[in-house]
Amino acid sequence: MGKKNSSTFLLKFFYLLSFFLATIFISFIYLTPIQAQRKIISLDGSSTVFPLAEAAAEEFQTLKKSLIQVTVGISGTGGGFKRFCRGDIDIQNASRPILTNEIEICKTNKIKYIELPLAFDALAIVVNPQNTWAQDITVEELKKIWEPQAQNKIKLWSQIRPSWPDTPINLYGPGPDSGTFDYFTEAIMGKSKSSRGDFTASEDDNTIVQGVSRDKGGLGYFGLAYYDSNKSKLKLLPVKSSKKPQAILPNSETVKNGSYFPLSRPIFIYISETSIKNKPELTEFVEFFIKESETLAKEVKYIPLPKEAYTKALERFKNKQWGSFFKGHSDVGLTIEELLKRAPQ
Repeated sequence: MGKKNSSTFLLKFFYLLSFFLATIFISFIYLTPIQAQRKIISLDGSSTVFPLAEAAAEEFQTLKKSLIQVTVGISGTGGGFKRFCRGDIDIQNASRPILTNEIEICKTNKIKYIELPLAFDALAIVVNPQNTWAQDITVEELKKIWEPQAQNKIKLWSQIRPSWPDTPINLYGPGPDSGTFDYFTEAIMGKSKSSRGDFTASEDDNTIVQGVSRDKGGLGYFGLAYYDSNKSKLKLLPVKSSKKPQAILPNSETVKNGSYFPLSRPIFIYISETSIKNKPELTEFVEFFIKESETLAKEVKYIPLPKEAYTKALERFKNKQWGSFFKGHSDVGLTIEELLKRAPQ
């Protein structure tokens, strides 16, 4: 009886072992080629552009049944351009145009690129919902708060307007690698990267949302889409400029007609020539991204460009028009109509 049980046990053992080995063999034969065929497209850069790029990546991967993987990072526009101009990534997401020094680094490393604007965004100026005193803010007041000379000096809300309380003003904003930081400082201070340094900085806009939402005296800025996703936690301030006597809230209409000045801007992707040549799947993804951007921009609360702009973007990509619409800097307050008239330089 013991020998019979032992033989039965050995038979079961060898059966299970054979089944296990057969499963591994079949997996190796059939699954490995699928894994080998999986392509990877890499994007990095702006946290502002991230929601749009992520939405495009998810839909494209679903369409391709995961045979193509699209990764999207958020190292900031400046951090992304460092990687892009080294040839580390295929696509750079940017919330401002490529700068002169970045153009030179790309040239040195023989990185050619196509620049495509895919939507418009606005910078939202936000405070804590418990802030009952600030109902609007002017461009001049934003400069008084954020200029380098304000560091360790402008500490109270009453220093901005005498009618505001002596509550400490605590600032939250994008870090120096952010394109939003570059654009805001150029639009408000007149010089890119000109800012006080004593504020809570982060390349992740969600960190800024959390900071302002938990701080009664908090004030911050970031892309409008992040406000729209966090309306219950924040209070949006209309902005007055010399261009308009009344305070203007950022929305689709005021961005399109240029009245939300000077805090409206286009957002971009940059596509590497080398990646286009080496990765046929990249062309398919970029064309998908362009064609779907109008719909995706609305879904993630950005302002889509006119259909004409997407037609031109697709033509520009297919015709391989290299270079930038800009001369190495942001043009503050650029309208959609002005953008469409531009040619690559």
